[in-house]
Amino acid sequence: MGALALVVDSGYSYGAALLLLASVTLLWRRPALNLTREDKLLMAVLAGYSLLFMLQLALEGAGAPAFDRPSRFLFAVPVLLLVLAFPPRLSWLWSGLVAGSVATAGWALWQKWLMGIERATGHTYVIQFGNISMLFGLFCLAGLGWAAVQPNARRWVAVLLLGALCGALGSLLSGSRGGWIGLPFVVLVLFRAYGAVLGRRLVLLALAALLGLGGLMYALPQTGVQQRVQQAFVDIEQYQQGNRNTSLGARFDMWQGALTLIAEKPLTGWGWQGYHEGMQQLADAGRVMQFAADNHAHNEYLDNFARRGVLGILSLLALYLVPLKLFARRLTSVNMELRAVATAGAILPVAFMDFGLSQVFFGHNSGVMVYAFWLAVLWGTLRAMERAPSGT
Repeated sequence: MGALALVVDSGYSYGAALLLLASVTLLWRRPALNLTREDKLLMAVLAGYSLLFMLQLALEGAGAPAFDRPSRFLFAVPVLLLVLAFPPRLSWLWSGLVAGSVATAGWALWQKWLMGIERATGHTYVIQFGNISMLFGLFCLAGLGWAAVQPNARRWVAVLLLGALCGALGSLLSGSRGGWIGLPFVVLVLFRAYGAVLGRRLVLLALAALLGLGGLMYALPQTGVQQRVQQAFVDIEQYQQGNRNTSLGARFDMWQGALTLIAEKPLTGWGWQGYHEGMQQLADAGRVMQFAADNHAHNEYLDNFARRGVLGILSLLALYLVPLKLFARRLTSVNMELRAVATAGAILPVAFMDFGLSQVFFGHNSGVMVYAFWLAVLWGTLRAMERAPSGT
């Protein structure tokens, strides 16, 4: 799940596919799951988002390929049950994330400086690559609570800090800016979980290391980070002067077009294909550029609302906010190992809510697989720990 996600083609699918295949054994092994109301609520959110999406597609007469991505949220449910019954060793879970972060940073450095690629992209779209790299680095920070109570705590803390730095490095080398916008909210999660336990000094040290890395990468022109940041301000200035043909200008046009469509059909939405037809009408009228009509809205919230109406945006918000609330309840657990898993679980929706501001993350296989199946793994692991004699 962690080690292969970004360093091999479709690597984010291998671990999830193996877990889904293994979940078939539940049909005859029949472990005692003893599902709680929270378990059922989380599974309902995953299944509800998936089924509502597929129902809309069916009513539109969409072809079979359109059902692929939304169905994966439903497939995450049996994986959650499998992990709940047979949870992973936490040392392997955190080690996989560190290995993935280090390998991703190495791959990004290779692409950037040896292959001469302007923005490191791995085997997926550049924004997905950078943001998922950042997410895995944040997961490594969440694991500090687990590391602090291990017999060889200093070694594990050092290893997880290395993973966090490498995750941030991969993001910086991709030139993806959106993943950094939500860092203040991730910091709030980390302080809530660890501020009073690990000591502010350790938490601030980890965050200072991340910010220091960001500052160093900005100061070195060879990384391209400085140019990407400065280009954002140039794009905004040009958009104000009427030039929409820039990276941010195109996004502003997409957002404006999506908002226009939402205002016209707020309840039902325009549908999957209807969205493109509506945007094309706006492009033909000169209200948005053609590029905006040929793409999604580059904003998860606006895209869902415009295509699927009120039920669509509510199901998306539930997919973020319900898991966040459930994991957040455990951020002050006296069991530090459990708290670490809860912290990673809370960071997952917070990060994706940030990623969704500038990209339709669930419009890509990598976004769907990472969110749905890491949610299943983290929640299943946490609940298995709570059911164990040492769980709290």
